[in-house]
Amino acid sequence: MPTTKTAKKELRKTKRQTEVNRRNRTRLRSAIKKLRALIAAGESEKARALWPEVMSVIDTSAKKGVIHHRTAARQKSRLSAALARPTKAA
Repeated sequence: MPTTKTAKKELRKTKRQTEVNRRNRTRLRSAIKKLRALIAAGESEKARALWPEVMSVIDTSAKKGVIHHRTAARQKSRLSAALARPTKAA
């Protein structure tokens, strides 16, 4: 446990920031899962409608430092490729 006044303050700050990062990471993962589920289900129209929102969440997460900017680029690229892939006829 921290003993100095500044160490105690840093611990409080870290706890607050960890909670913010956790919320942002959860929002990011949920958005990606929702888009992947729509793509897998073959609902391309709904997926295309959700696309801008998911890209915004990914960009925001990268900007806030929740994920690395290259990780964001990779995720966007893979989701874009998955969305562009033709769906299999059932």
